[in-house]
Amino acid sequence: MSNESWQHKFAQANGMRIHYVEQGQGFPVVLLHGFPELWYSWRHQIPALAAAGLRAIAPDLRGYGETDKPDALEEYDIEHLAGDLTGLMDALDIDKAVVAGHDWGGLITWPAALMAPERFERVIGVNTPFLPRPPAPPTQLIKASGDNRLQYIIFFQEPGKAEAFFRRDLRESLRRFYERLLTEEELDVYEEAFRKGGMTGPLNFYRNLDRNWEIMAKYDGKKVLCPSLMVMAENDP
Repeated sequence: MSNESWQHKFAQANGMRIHYVEQGQGFPVVLLHGFPELWYSWRHQIPALAAAGLRAIAPDLRGYGETDKPDALEEYDIEHLAGDLTGLMDALDIDKAVVAGHDWGGLITWPAALMAPERFERVIGVNTPFLPRPPAPPTQLIKASGDNRLQYIIFFQEPGKAEAFFRRDLRESLRRFYERLLTEEELDVYEEAFRKGGMTGPLNFYRNLDRNWEIMAKYDGKKVLCPSLMVMAENDP
């Protein structure tokens, strides 16, 4: 089964229009991409899942690709992001699904499984583990850590600053994030999408880290009880 069977669709969910790609029939598997990515990041998994008898559904997250891009910063917090996931499931008449999230997609998947456990048959995190709520706001801990590998998150916090960085050489900036794993043709897909849609929506995910920390206080100590899988690269810091 190839990408010739992909279907690009739109759904009205959680007050906005969400673009998604779907292939296959059977039990639904929703695939949430990371930063700075698109539904296209799952291009290899979509046909594989469909060939295995499953229904693969890969949306562009809010602020990305052909999905709507709200203006307000707070509309990118975890309540909105988890609401997009369950809202999309509602729009597609899906009561329960497996959800797999990579990077920021994982940072949506785990909280969503706490917020609406009845909606998730299984959850998968790729590169983003389920972690206990930290004792202080994340940006405060990152600044205090002295870990230079994480300081880009602080750089992303000031609206406009990181956008200007990406605008100076969008293609090369994206290339560095992807660690040169893409062909030039694959990189074209991402460059075109972010040149058209901008980087503010994706960066606003990071700008809600401390707000999300406050929101998740009411779920502190709760566990994800459905079958769960964590996939991690051995040398990923």
